[in-house]
Amino acid sequence: MSAMFRALENRNYRIWASGALVSNIGTWMQRVAQDWLVLTVLTDYSGAAVGITTGLQFLPMLLLGPYGGVLADRYRKRAILLWTQVAMGLTGLVLGLLVVTGAAELWHAYLAALCLGIASAIDAPSRQSFVSELVGRDNISNAVALNSASFNTARLTGPAIAGVLIAWMGTGPVFLLNAASFAAVIVSLFRIRTAELVPAAPATRSRHQVAEGVRYVRNRPDLVLIMVLVGILGAFGMNFPIINALMATTEFGAGPGEFGLLGSIMAVGTLGGALLAARRAGPRLRFLLGGALGLGAFTLLGSVSPSFWLYAAVLVPIGLASITFLNSCNTSIQLSVEPRFRGRVLALYLAVLQGGTAVGAPLMGWIGTEFGARWSVAAGGVIVLLAAASGVIVASRRSSLGVRDHLRMVFRRKRQHAA
Repeated sequence: MSAMFRALENRNYRIWASGALVSNIGTWMQRVAQDWLVLTVLTDYSGAAVGITTGLQFLPMLLLGPYGGVLADRYRKRAILLWTQVAMGLTGLVLGLLVVTGAAELWHAYLAALCLGIASAIDAPSRQSFVSELVGRDNISNAVALNSASFNTARLTGPAIAGVLIAWMGTGPVFLLNAASFAAVIVSLFRIRTAELVPAAPATRSRHQVAEGVRYVRNRPDLVLIMVLVGILGAFGMNFPIINALMATTEFGAGPGEFGLLGSIMAVGTLGGALLAARRAGPRLRFLLGGALGLGAFTLLGSVSPSFWLYAAVLVPIGLASITFLNSCNTSIQLSVEPRFRGRVLALYLAVLQGGTAVGAPLMGWIGTEFGARWSVAAGGVIVLLAAASGVIVASRRSSLGVRDHLRMVFRRKRQHAA
């Protein structure tokens, strides 16, 4: 099998990946339906309301995610995932029924987003660290990249399917289809051979396990840099469901089909970035920082795109840059963190990423509503670009001696070769 797909040689991983792909398609369908429901049905094109909905969905990760990491380090991840997948499926089912029956109100959407966020806060650390149990250390980097490829394949198809279904039947059936998609993950979890898993030794029970995870990160400058950049980029550079909704409706006068298409076009870039990452042997700092710089630069370019199709085209490199950054962060953590801390550190990473989105989404939505969608895009681009440039400066100062030594070695080899 090609090196790009080597993790798929593992039976357990193949089963897990197939179920996750179906569920991810449903998740992206619901994300589009949720934003469209709030923006056009429950409010009069209120970007702030869409931002609040997004914030409520991601806020629990900031508050509860670290405790989800403790659970992931202490208990069987497969059992945790079974319960969380059921909870998220039921949330989509209830909201879908409310919408179909015409009983949905704005607070229902807020409450559903919050419930989904709570379940996701417990689910995400176990789901991320479960990958290492499925494939073992040698294939972690490839499996993380293939997870991103699966997620972004769903991102490519899910929004487009949702856009067509919303235009045809409304948002309610989309929520119901998402609820049904969770059955694929639940079935895959039952089909996995538990005897072939490679679990880490469970963390010993103590009163300060979250604090232990925080101290571990604080003593690792490389992890601190990742957390800071992830927090800033999550808050100001990765709110494109909100931004795309505002750009599609207020700037270009587009409907749900075009809005869904923007998500699919962006997924072309993210899928390409994930597949490129699958070819790499491991994470590299230059990809992490280069992805952050590219995200800021192309976001700024998107803010001045004069037409719908030019804006859509810019979303491709935006998607590639964002997934290059996130894949590098995730793989760095998976490979460099001690197994007994992996769940807690991944939980902190996700808490910072999604918590940043929870804080930034309402602000970016408000800017888009009050000053126009382009100003919201431009503000995010400037902040991301400044953060990425600062990260480059910090990283270069920390490794300046190593860089000089590397250059000297290269020049010495060239002289020896010339001689």
